[in-house]
Amino acid sequence: MDPIAFPLLVALIAVALAFDFLNGLHDAANSIATIVSTRVLKPQYAVAWAAFFNFIAFLFFGLHVATTVGKGIVDAAIIDPQVIFGALMGAISWNLITWGLGIPSSSSHALVGGLLGAGISKAGLSAVVWNGVFMTSAAIVVSPAVGLFLALMLVLVISWIFRRFTPQGADRVFRKLQLVSASLYSLGHGGNDAQKTMGIIAVLLYSQGMLGGEFHVPFWIVISCQAAMGLGTLLGGWKIVHTMGSKITRLTPAQGFCAETGGAITLFLATHLGVPVSTTHTITGAIVGVGASRRLSAVRWNVASSIIVAWVVTLPAAAAIGALFYGLTRLF
Repeated sequence: MDPIAFPLLVALIAVALAFDFLNGLHDAANSIATIVSTRVLKPQYAVAWAAFFNFIAFLFFGLHVATTVGKGIVDAAIIDPQVIFGALMGAISWNLITWGLGIPSSSSHALVGGLLGAGISKAGLSAVVWNGVFMTSAAIVVSPAVGLFLALMLVLVISWIFRRFTPQGADRVFRKLQLVSASLYSLGHGGNDAQKTMGIIAVLLYSQGMLGGEFHVPFWIVISCQAAMGLGTLLGGWKIVHTMGSKITRLTPAQGFCAETGGAITLFLATHLGVPVSTTHTITGAIVGVGASRRLSAVRWNVASSIIVAWVVTLPAAAAIGALFYGLTRLF
């Protein structure tokens, strides 16, 4: 494979970091929606809180997810700058569409879909690493289900532990605890989501022979991606905050704590296993779980169902857009 000009390589890395920034902007709601909707923190303080923990996540997690995205979705041997460009544009385009509509779709699966579309356009289905795709696809169902289950269990446990507290007393306790749970969720978000862009940039450099023949993620990529995601989170995504924080169900501080903690545990497990899950799916499942713990009618199922439709559509839609942009690069 012929190496590309250095300015073009820098431009592609800049596009990847722009996606990472947009990921933080789009997914800011995942980290702050519950803590804003329960009025524990004002929005401007909540985004700063989440952005800080997004940024420092690299101190706590390995790079298993970056490796999965870099080598475990399509064969690294077929990756070239055109495939990377198609993948990034597929993901960015779908993120902008859903962000504009206020739909909390998955930036993670948009990126995976874009990578699949561009990779298949170049080399056909033989380019697909099916184990990685099946694992990622299964996470679409498993991560919200685990988040829902853990959040529901936490509600039951906390209800029993705090059964002798007055509502006001419990509220005061969980307003403080929600700062901890929001921190944990933001760590999980930064640890899982930023690694997807790390994998994309690393495999781009690998395709150009700039990693010494062995795939790895240099530290400058790690810190750049964490910074881009943290900055995106700092600017927030207010339409989606409203959807996640109040349209699905109304939350108390105790319920917000349970949703964030259940989601954080799910993300920690997935990141440890190297599974690129959707933080959007995870926190949505957790919020539905705490809402359903009161009564099923407490959840606005029409809103939840529209979010589920977006989940199902994201992979093929981003793949189609990624294939389109890859095709466009072949015309020039």
